[in-house]
Amino acid sequence: MLRCRPWVLTTACLLAGLSSAAAQGLLGAPPADAPADNAAPPLAENAPAAPLQPGSPTAVVKPFYEHAGLEVDPAQRGHFTDPAKSVLDKSDALRKSGQGECLDPNMALDNAEYDEAEIDKSLKTIEAVKGDQAKVVVAFVASGNPHRLEWKLKKVDGDWKISDLLSVTGEWALSQYQCE
Repeated sequence: MLRCRPWVLTTACLLAGLSSAAAQGLLGAPPADAPADNAAPPLAENAPAAPLQPGSPTAVVKPFYEHAGLEVDPAQRGHFTDPAKSVLDKSDALRKSGQGECLDPNMALDNAEYDEAEIDKSLKTIEAVKGDQAKVVVAFVASGNPHRLEWKLKKVDGDWKISDLLSVTGEWALSQYQCE
């Protein structure tokens, strides 16, 4: 039986481990008595974007916002590792079998209706790296509604690979899809 229902995740769980300073620009200012955290600077509303470092976690994620649907393209599978890669591979197998689709083609855009100009204008990212693990939080507006996604990455053989994609707004995770 074809089932593709993601498990509901809480926003608090999705943001666990994201520093208060890193979250400040995406989630609003912290309380005045919150301790300082030097993990990453806040995203200012009109601040120029920092130069993108080749090979960085953000550089791995950015193409998914330049080309909608790239995450379900089998040619891009080399950018993924488990558990995300397994789910995407199962989705490919399901599609090839003729039994239907399991994943939306615009997961990077939180499965929302969107206008490219609106996304380009509102897109903000922040990266947090801890050893061989990284998170890239992406915030944008689609159809007037704010969206936040968290990309989890792992360093594999010296390269950053996407291990999961979580929607803070929609409370779903790629790793929780059952593509069978």
